[in-house]
Amino acid sequence: MLLPALLFLQCVLVTLGQYDICKSLMSTDDKYTWEFYACQPRATSMKDYMQIRVEPPDITCGDPPERFCTLENPYLCSDECDASTTDLAHPPQLMQDRETNGLITYWQTVTWSRFPEPLLANITLSWNKSLEVTDDIEITFEYGRPTIMVLEKSLDKGRSWQPYQYYADDCSEAFGMPAKRVEHLSAANVTRVICTEQYSRWVGSKNEKIVRFEVRDRFAIFAGPRLLNMDNLYTRMESMKGLRDFFTFTDLRLRLLKPALGGTYVQRDNLLKYFYAISNIEVTARCKCNLHAGQCTFRDGSLQCNCEHNTTGQDCARCARGFKAKSWKPGSYLPTPNGSPNACEAAGSLGNCECYGHSNRCSYIDFINIVTCVSCKHNTRGQNCQHCRLGYFRNASAELDDENVCIECNCNQLGSLHARCNETGFCQCREGTTGQKCEDCLPGYNWKQGCVSNVCDDELLLCQNGGTCVQNQKCVCPPEFRGVLCEQLRCKGEKVCNGCPACYLSLLTVLLCLVTSSLLKASA
Repeated sequence: MLLPALLFLQCVLVTLGQYDICKSLMSTDDKYTWEFYACQPRATSMKDYMQIRVEPPDITCGDPPERFCTLENPYLCSDECDASTTDLAHPPQLMQDRETNGLITYWQTVTWSRFPEPLLANITLSWNKSLEVTDDIEITFEYGRPTIMVLEKSLDKGRSWQPYQYYADDCSEAFGMPAKRVEHLSAANVTRVICTEQYSRWVGSKNEKIVRFEVRDRFAIFAGPRLLNMDNLYTRMESMKGLRDFFTFTDLRLRLLKPALGGTYVQRDNLLKYFYAISNIEVTARCKCNLHAGQCTFRDGSLQCNCEHNTTGQDCARCARGFKAKSWKPGSYLPTPNGSPNACEAAGSLGNCECYGHSNRCSYIDFINIVTCVSCKHNTRGQNCQHCRLGYFRNASAELDDENVCIECNCNQLGSLHARCNETGFCQCREGTTGQKCEDCLPGYNWKQGCVSNVCDDELLLCQNGGTCVQNQKCVCPPEFRGVLCEQLRCKGEKVCNGCPACYLSLLTVLLCLVTSSLLKASA
């Protein structure tokens, strides 16, 4: 009775959710087998898992203690920030607390006492995990929203950044961009980075506190205003280049560039009312598991996908050991409603021959009694497609089942003896040539349709006696010298040239020598 009940429960789950489960136990010919589906974890608040870092380190108020006032009561500066007192401290962690007792807590910066120097602050939110945002990102500012700020994202755990959205009271002046709203976007440009003035104009701090990055409105372009047509959204996620990556990140960063001004210019006589204060940051997202996991748990200090479909890794981004007969691929949303799991296959599923995903055919060679892979792809070769073709070498950072496991040697045709390279990618160079690809010349050689030996140069083979080296191939000598390096006098070992004392053999000198010689003969 337990097994039918389990099957019924799984059917109910499939009906209630989309991409919520990874597999189902199916009955076929009096036996049960697993049927796999594309799957993803449920969306949740990522507040409890994010690490917050603020920069510069001394931007948080309270050390030393400092008074401040609000834009609503700019001359009643009775509030104080003091890091040494719990009730008066405003540390960064207050941006992610739950405020269960109803008391609003917030992180706060120093005031703009150093005006006109810009009051700048960066807030970095890190998860050490690829996430997919599923709802609006909301930042709640106390005492006024910034006049200018930028929301950025990273896809590589903070090594590089790209803008997500710009915010300003005047987009043209702040960023040289026209002001737009998400409702101005269409299916063709839904991933465009825009600048909005919607959240930066002063309307009174008590009325409007939240700055949004509108995710639901972008989803609505495909799924409709109430997000009822999610099949269309998932279809676009699969077919539209860059759409899934647009909603993917590992880190977010707020760059606060100018605080709220209260609808006026900066009033230098009261700078204690200008600062940033954030009480809450809400990021609703799901772990990115490449449609290979229905659950994601916090383990070993970070979020980890509970991988299915014979995949493994923090993001289920590679095949598990023993399941590399077919190259790893992310799951697919199509065909809806269950998608395609693109599960990794067992290594023995191709007739006990492991081809590492570079071939889907094997052949038995009778006279030597072996099974070999046929038509290896991805520039591989060998019985198991485990070697690289001539002209390619092994990518040391890639697994054997990676499509990029073999890298082209790219030997320079003029500098190398042939197109092959060794296992580290170094080509065999011609005489005088060096470098991994044989693109450089050794000292004493110069590139000219390949490396040719220098006749002269400015370091090792100097032209002598005032000669000039031209393109490392010829010394242009003064008139009285000759030789490859201008090393020989034209009248070497002689006191006279044609009866004339040794003289410079310019045209004028030659003529003078001829005249003098004629006069000497006439007087003899």
